Amino acid sequence: MVTLADIRAAASLLEGKVIDTPLVHSPTFSSATGAEVYLKLECMQKAGSFKVRGATCRIISRRTDIGEGGVVAASAGNHAQGVAVAASLAGVPATIVMPRWVSLSKQEATTGYGARVILRGESLEESIEIAKKIAVDEGMTFIHPYDDDLVIAGQGTIGLEILRDLPDVQHVVVPVGGGGLISGIAIALRGLKPGISITGVQSEACPSAVEALAAGFPVIVDAAPTVADGIRVKRIGDITFPIVRDLVDQVVLVDEEAIVNAILQLLERKKVLAEGAGAAPLAGILQGKVRMAPGEKVVVVISGGNVDTFLLERILKKGLYTSGRILQAQVILEEEGRSLPGLLDIVTSKGGVISQIIQERSVPGLPVHQMRVTLELEVRGHPHREELIAAMREAGYRFYPSPADGRGQPGENPRGL
Repeated sequence: MVTLADIRAAASLLEGKVIDTPLVHSPTFSSATGAEVYLKLECMQKAGSFKVRGATCRIISRRTDIGEGGVVAASAGNHAQGVAVAASLAGVPATIVMPRWVSLSKQEATTGYGARVILRGESLEESIEIAKKIAVDEGMTFIHPYDDDLVIAGQGTIGLEILRDLPDVQHVVVPVGGGGLISGIAIALRGLKPGISITGVQSEACPSAVEALAAGFPVIVDAAPTVADGIRVKRIGDITFPIVRDLVDQVVLVDEEAIVNAILQLLERKKVLAEGAGAAPLAGILQGKVRMAPGEKVVVVISGGNVDTFLLERILKKGLYTSGRILQAQVILEEEGRSLPGLLDIVTSKGGVISQIIQERSVPGLPVHQMRVTLELEVRGHPHREELIAAMREAGYRFYPSPADGRGQPGENPRGL
């Protein structure tokens, strides 16, 4: 088992090679939860996530054992980039096996750090097995993303930094995928502060650690698509499972809406860009899934910020809809000169900001003297949204929340549209 001494040795090895990331207080999230919330910003780490710590520790510690073929790893993103950066530091070639569905941006980021990318496998687990075979066939050293003592020790250096920067911390909340990050942090924290509380957070879409703890041993779970793809690991590790079982107080689940909201909150309130996995711990405390005492000093580990640009656009739009900040609606208007200006006068008088207008004529089922207008409005939140809806309806407009708005009522289609 990895020890506190191993983590301290890893910290010495990594000094000057990785970033000592900031720990910042958040008045906003403290007010929202009643605790004193601090954010450990691993999204500001080299390659955008904590993964570079474990990969660098593993590769540099065993540099003399690595042959000319270099190292091979399997990853859906962050471990790939971490291994690529670590291999570059050590002066060895790196090959990364990525599942076929990995985004182009993650492929490009990995090759940008100097690694060779091979797209094979329909899941991370399949890609790991393929990478292990390549390691044997081509004489390369396989770097596991989480089930490796040196990788765990490298991740555990985050725990040392948290305790150095906030000695009186009482609770640390960490995302859980394969378990390497929370295992390393838990060993460091328990070794130096045994009474501290440690909570893991997973997506409901892939509850591998929760199911393993319930069963008493690692199990393979079905995994649904999730915005937190960095923790979409179907089976917790064999090395990490007993560490999580023995040292972690609880592992909780959060839903997709909570993760999306946490990403949006981090970006708006703290100007921090986090990926889904990195925002999951914040989702846990904002959704009330993590047990915290009033005034408790809580550190939330924001583990990474490598979110695909196109996915980020969809995440932000979804978050704005869910939080009531965007109203999208359809209104049926008579085809006469003042119909649309009259509607827009109501919107602007109530403080709505018009971001998009679409006018549709010749809609099947709609009389020729009417048109359908789709409005997208920026609003302040749910109360303001409802105020705008009420004002339009009071003025006699037939108003229908569109499917994109997610607030329409069954059967609210005008004239059978």
